[in-house]
Amino acid sequence: MSFKIRINQIRRKITHSITKNIGSSYSEPKVGALNKSDIKRVLIIRPNHRLGNQLLLTPIVQEVINTFPDCKIDLFVKGGVAFPVFENYKAINKIIQLPRKPFSNLFKYAKAWISIKQEKYDLVINGDKNSSSGRLLTNLADASIKVFGDINEEIQQKYSDYQHISKYPVYNLRHYLTKIGFPENESEVPLLDIKINDSELSKGKKILEDIIKNDKKTICIYTNATGDKCYSEDWWLTFYTRLQKEFPDYNIIEMLPIENISKINFKAPNFYSKDIREMGAIIKNTSIFIAADNGVMHLASASLTPTVGFFSVTNENIYAPYGNRSIALNTNKTDIEDWFKAIKNIL
Repeated sequence: MSFKIRINQIRRKITHSITKNIGSSYSEPKVGALNKSDIKRVLIIRPNHRLGNQLLLTPIVQEVINTFPDCKIDLFVKGGVAFPVFENYKAINKIIQLPRKPFSNLFKYAKAWISIKQEKYDLVINGDKNSSSGRLLTNLADASIKVFGDINEEIQQKYSDYQHISKYPVYNLRHYLTKIGFPENESEVPLLDIKINDSELSKGKKILEDIIKNDKKTICIYTNATGDKCYSEDWWLTFYTRLQKEFPDYNIIEMLPIENISKINFKAPNFYSKDIREMGAIIKNTSIFIAADNGVMHLASASLTPTVGFFSVTNENIYAPYGNRSIALNTNKTDIEDWFKAIKNIL
């Protein structure tokens, strides 16, 4: 474990111990004191810059829109990736952006925090129960209803998938609203969704056709990931060879990362894009997307494409792709025969 990772772990433990009781003195509204029509302005807080974490925020945003159709939503995030992720969400009023490197942009960082106090919201939601800054910001915000995201035993007992980082905020909001008199919502949790429109889909189809130059269906793989989540070249070459053997009637293409590297040594037709909406539109035109746990895996899931996610170090109960026949496979507990059985079931 690197020195930087250790420092970050220590920092998180210290900040969590300091902020864990924030919100304990908050007085909840009385039952019947609020109606759906009262909720016009909503703030959702998720100060993390990673693509995956912004995509994983889309279900709680949809839940708020579905629950309060006339509301306008502000997002408090870090970095700029939320702008393309939520580009087609009409209910988004503004995105308050923390700089990725706060110590290099202290004025901008402080300005973003101060802006929260200057607004009046009807509802504020901490999008990550483990975020200390999320709790602080929720406490700081001027709002009628505050959902801090505390771990709740009733939710844990009721939902087997409560651990999922996208689903827990939805379950938590629903539980909170029933406590203050709103009717219970037992509908399916919204999927990750970047809302690709018809124009984007058509453009993605044209790009894909230029790559494959035939009418066969297409399997898309992404062989990169960060740190220990990344599988070796030998692992991917073995998998790719088996993929060719099992699915001769499908095209197999590789989406390349920004580093322009390939764990199968560029053996498959490939493409690269810096535009995450374009990436999502291309993926949407394929039959299945296969990758290790990473942000692009969540992008595939958010394009509403059947997604296979391989997990070896991260917890699939927290980060698994879901919906559209997507599946998470723990490669420590399964083998290649299990993987291809799962892929065949999807295709």
